[in-house]
Amino acid sequence: MPRSPRPAATPEAVVTQFLNALAAKDHDQVAALLAPELRYTNVSLPTLKGGEFVSRVLRRALGRGTGFDVQIHSIASKGDTVLTERSDVLALGPLHIRFWVCGTFRVQDGRITLWRDYFDWWDFGKGTVRGVLGIALPRLRASLPAQPGQ
Repeated sequence: MPRSPRPAATPEAVVTQFLNALAAKDHDQVAALLAPELRYTNVSLPTLKGGEFVSRVLRRALGRGTGFDVQIHSIASKGDTVLTERSDVLALGPLHIRFWVCGTFRVQDGRITLWRDYFDWWDFGKGTVRGVLGIALPRLRASLPAQPGQ
């Protein structure tokens, strides 16, 4: 059973906590931050419904040999809606794919009820090519740039 979400002061904090939990593979925290009525869409792909279902899909997708990392470039909110501009890295064994994503989240009562990501297939394709090259030449492997102060 998912634990209840840790209290977060703002919808922005909930979204940041969620993305960081995905990167840390903290599946219990991911599940706790998704509302039962969640609607999750990667635009151009089918919509997934239900926080429990989506958390199970994410748990399987981020299992052994896979990974996820995120760098939030910009985050803004108005009321319960949060917009993110970020870079995501998907790791599938030695293949690391970095691409740009814009996300819209709606947060109610400390849980995400809407998660809609927009990304450019061309940018994803370029990231895939670079990822394949990074297998042979590790210095080309996609990673997130260091944050200031790191």
